[in-house]
Amino acid sequence: MAEKTLNDLFLDTVKDIYFAEKQVLKALPKMARAAQSPDLKAAFEKHKLETEGHLERLTQVFELLGKPARGKTCEAIQGILAEGEEIMEEFKGSPALDAGLISSAQAVEHYEITRYGTLKTWALQLGMKDAAALFEATLGEESATDEALSVLGGSANSTAKGKRAA
Repeated sequence: MAEKTLNDLFLDTVKDIYFAEKQVLKALPKMARAAQSPDLKAAFEKHKLETEGHLERLTQVFELLGKPARGKTCEAIQGILAEGEEIMEEFKGSPALDAGLISSAQAVEHYEITRYGTLKTWALQLGMKDAAALFEATLGEESATDEALSVLGGSANSTAKGKRAA
């Protein structure tokens, strides 16, 4: 068996994030429907459009690599999204729902930020400047989404706090 290299790890990780982005794309409309705040609904809808762009960029990376755009099951994103589903079920209609949705969405963003940051670094290491630029663009959008969610979280957390039990 041939020794695995950074090139192999790079391709494996691109497949991982491609799968993850496809799963996120499916989850965002559900999260938008569940959100109670119009601003949070709008944020999820905006990020759905951005996620479509992330998938387009990943397809470009696959083209640069001469490989078909194909994902590899990402257990991490499945777990994060499953937790989000639980929150949507357990907190439906409660004042804490939006705070929980934001928490789940930020867990997704943080996962994606780490992946894209790593991929950008590896692409530069491997001399793939075009791929690095694509990852940088997506990394910027993921970071901006995380910041926007933090702002929305301030209001959602206050609402979720509600009245204290006596």
